[in-house]
Amino acid sequence: MFQGETAITIDDKGRLAIPTAYRDLIARESGNRLVVAYNIFDAGCLWILQHAKWEALRDQLNAKGMKTAQARTLRRKLVAAAAIVEPDGNGRISIPASLRATAGIERKAVLLGNGDSFELWSEQAYQEQMRQSLGDADLDDDLLDLPL
Repeated sequence: MFQGETAITIDDKGRLAIPTAYRDLIARESGNRLVVAYNIFDAGCLWILQHAKWEALRDQLNAKGMKTAQARTLRRKLVAAAAIVEPDGNGRISIPASLRATAGIERKAVLLGNGDSFELWSEQAYQEQMRQSLGDADLDDDLLDLPL
């Protein structure tokens, strides 16, 4: 289970160091293979998924075919642009320049543990996202039942 918010620095080669607390879990749960893909819901953010989870998502998406514009767009963003990465001996992964540029991720970023995956945010987009407050109208009925 990944959780927590970590300020991350992207080095000049586009690498980020996976926090030490997650390295053994990544090696054990995902065979040390991760996939970086566009976050289709939030600008300024990339998803970093466990390889097996991404494969299941990829296979489901590919089974949908290419008949609709939505399916083509999802395949373009989630399959065609995805990059398989493996941590090096220092626990760093390389984030492709094209993905970083599109998400606006530069030197300073935020890595969020989000259950069974990570979100990698540009620092600015993350700050903007977190400054937004939610009201009752923003929550579905099933979320209003949470004891917040």
